[in-house]
Amino acid sequence: MSVTSLVLGIIAVLIGWYPCTIWVAWILAVVGLVLGIIGCVQDAKAGRPKGKAIAGIILSSIGLVEGVIFWFCIAAAAASGLSAA
Repeated sequence: MSVTSLVLGIIAVLIGWYPCTIWVAWILAVVGLVLGIIGCVQDAKAGRPKGKAIAGIILSSIGLVEGVIFWFCIAAAAASGLSAA
């Protein structure tokens, strides 16, 4: 689960920059975050290193924050466009 979380986090961060794919990035980031947390707990119980799970959690979180910032930018652009008209 840790590797899956890491891969989903990387994909979410990479495709989160494109306006048409922000919804896909959000979904991947949420799934990656959940899998990262589950993987971290499982790795801790098994005594394995948790580095990949933590990296997946961090990247998935960055993907979610990236999406929120993107939507704030869209809302600001829409608000400025409406006030200019």
